Amino acid sequence: MAMAGGSSALQSKRPAGKATRDAFGRALEALGADYPNLVVVDADVSNSTRTEWFGKKYPDRFFNVGIAESNLVGVAAGLASSGKTALVSSFAAFIICNAYDQLRMSVAYPGLDVKVVGSHAGISIGEDGASQMGIEDVALACALPDFVVLVPADDTSAISLTQGMFKHIGPVYLRVGRPDVPRIYPEGTQLTIGKANVVRPGKDVTIIANGLMVGSALDAADTLAAEGIDARVVDMHTVKPLDRATLEAAARETGALVIAEEHLAHGGLGSVVAMAVAEIHPVPIRYVNVGDQFGESGTPEGLLEKYGLTADRVAQATRAAFRAKKA
Repeated sequence: MAMAGGSSALQSKRPAGKATRDAFGRALEALGADYPNLVVVDADVSNSTRTEWFGKKYPDRFFNVGIAESNLVGVAAGLASSGKTALVSSFAAFIICNAYDQLRMSVAYPGLDVKVVGSHAGISIGEDGASQMGIEDVALACALPDFVVLVPADDTSAISLTQGMFKHIGPVYLRVGRPDVPRIYPEGTQLTIGKANVVRPGKDVTIIANGLMVGSALDAADTLAAEGIDARVVDMHTVKPLDRATLEAAARETGALVIAEEHLAHGGLGSVVAMAVAEIHPVPIRYVNVGDQFGESGTPEGLLEKYGLTADRVAQATRAAFRAKKA
C-alpha cells in the first residue's frame, strides 16, 4: 500500500479548486432548465458521481437502474432513440470497462446523442484500489468511432466542458475525478471542444497535459524557468478530436514535447499525440503516465508520488526532452 501525507489540492503550488466531479454535478443540475429533453441515468452511485443533485431537482427525469452498467447504457440508448438527450454516469472503470459492448453497439454504432460521464477516474481515487481505478478509459473511449473524449483539468473547465458537450450532437465521454484539484482557470472561462488551451507560453519545450496533470505541468514549468528552460504548457482537454494545429505549432516552435496524463501508457493522450506528431512534424517526446501496470490502494498523494505523476517527474521528463532536442 502506498502511503504519504496529504495536503490541499494534491500538493500543488496553485490555488485549490473543487473536484471535477463536483463541478460536473453542479453544471448538470443547472443545465436541466436549459435542456427539458435531458434525462439522466445512474447506476446507484449518484451520491458519488454527483448526478443526485440533478435527480433531486428533476426526479421525473432521473433513473437509477441499480448496479448494472450494461443495462444502464441500454436504457440510455433507448431513451436517446426516443428523442431524449440521455446522460449516463458511473465510475469510469465500470461505465467504460463493464459496459463497453453496449457503448460500442448501442451508442457508437447508431451514433446516438448519449453523454457518458466516467467519475472517479485515474489512480487519484486513492484507497478504493485497482478494481475501481479507471486507467484505461481514455484509450477505450477514443476507440469508439465518432465519440468525443474530454478530460477537464479543474472545476472551471469541467463546468465549461459539461456545457459544451450538450451543445455537441452525438456521443461524448467526459472524464472527471474524485479529489479536489488545483485551480487552473479563472471562474467563467469558456473552453471549446477540439481546441486546446496554451496555459503558459514557452519557446524551449512543450508540456502537453490534461486532467490533474495540468497543474503538475505548470508547477514543473515554474521549476524549469528558474533553470533557464522556457516550457510551454498546453491543456489538451479534448483528446478526440485532437487539436492538430496547436500540436503542430508546439512541435515546430519548441522542438520537443512531454506528454503527462493520469492514464496507462498505451492508448491515451500520449499515444494519440505521438501518432499525430509522427505525421505532422516529428520531434523528441517523453512521457509521464501510470505505465503498464495496475494501481493499488493508498492515499491519492501517495499514489501519485509512487507512480510518478508529480511535478518533479514532469520536470525530469522535460529536461530529458530538452536535452534530446539539443543532441
